[in-house]
Amino acid sequence: MAGAGAGANLLALRSHNTALVLDLLRTAGSDGISRLELAERTGLTPQAVSKITARLREDGLAAQAGRRASTGGKPRTVLRLVPEAGHAVGVHLDRDEVRAVLVDLRGTVVGERRAALDLGAGARAVLAAVTEAVRATVEEAGRAVVSEAGRAAVAEMPPAGPLLAHAGSLLGVGVALPGPLDHVRGVLHRVTGFPEWDGFPLREALAERLGVPVVVDKDTNAAALGLAAGGEAGSFAYLHLGTGLGAGLVIGGSVHRGARTGAGEFGHQVIQLDGPPCTCGDRGCVEALCLGAAARGDVEEAARVLGAGAANLVGLLDIDVVLLGGRTVAAAPEAFVRGVGAVLGARARRTGEDAVPVRVAPGGGRVVAVGAAQLVLGPVFGRGDG
Repeated sequence: MAGAGAGANLLALRSHNTALVLDLLRTAGSDGISRLELAERTGLTPQAVSKITARLREDGLAAQAGRRASTGGKPRTVLRLVPEAGHAVGVHLDRDEVRAVLVDLRGTVVGERRAALDLGAGARAVLAAVTEAVRATVEEAGRAVVSEAGRAAVAEMPPAGPLLAHAGSLLGVGVALPGPLDHVRGVLHRVTGFPEWDGFPLREALAERLGVPVVVDKDTNAAALGLAAGGEAGSFAYLHLGTGLGAGLVIGGSVHRGARTGAGEFGHQVIQLDGPPCTCGDRGCVEALCLGAAARGDVEEAARVLGAGAANLVGLLDIDVVLLGGRTVAAAPEAFVRGVGAVLGARARRTGEDAVPVRVAPGGGRVVAVGAAQLVLGPVFGRGDG
């Protein structure tokens, strides 16, 4: 019997079944997978798989990868995903920088752009900076994305126009930035430190400028999604310590955003009553204490404070692993892993449980931007939390 992710032989679910097949082609890599294996893994009939793969080949999304010996009868044809058949742009919109990456269907980065940014400069300036970052990223990797005529059309479009309308294989743009925000509507709330963004319809404004679908989410959620798509299994917390502090939570393999996209506001848990003021308006928040220590050059104290917040999270959610990222962590990764691990180890000794491991998240400074691209790619492969 097929598992919970199995396909259903219903016309109404044709796109769902196609996504299942595409995801198996993706995970099979360059070695490919046969139609028989696809049928066995999805629970679809061989006839249904043949129809789906025929459409995928017609659309240029799948190609023959050779033949494989069979236990009986003629050799099986093996199919593979064509990664360059589709692309997504991921944008990390930080408080002082914008980073854009272009990824193919396999999630491989094929283009990147970084530029200084002031998130407090106002909507017009920020939208222009994001638009330029996306435009430059696509143009620099144009050979992989659009035809020569399409690149010329993109280059000639004015900044306020639908610049990417001719980028035939571009599926959309994912944008990740500090929260809080409404992931479903793509509307910002009172971004910590930048209350003037409250109520701004970022997704709508960018989609109008770019001419392609846009998805908006918190930076930590995007990073967590990207890590899960990249193979991080189980339940984990991604703690991002950069210009701010937040958490991306994956519970049971899915990103946990909460009813109002409010989950993961990790940096604003109060751990010191009447402590130093925080940009959120409260006092004694983990973010204020942690960044304050880092600014003083006291990395050990910053790591200890981060560990205290992580211990609270472990106690609440019983997660499998804590992953660390962000530019402040990147400046002293070993010290942060050691310091956070020490606090979690002490907690484990008190409770008699196994210590939750702590690691630096793979992906370096790209982790949020690459995750933002997965906001677009996820639904293509049947990952509904994209």
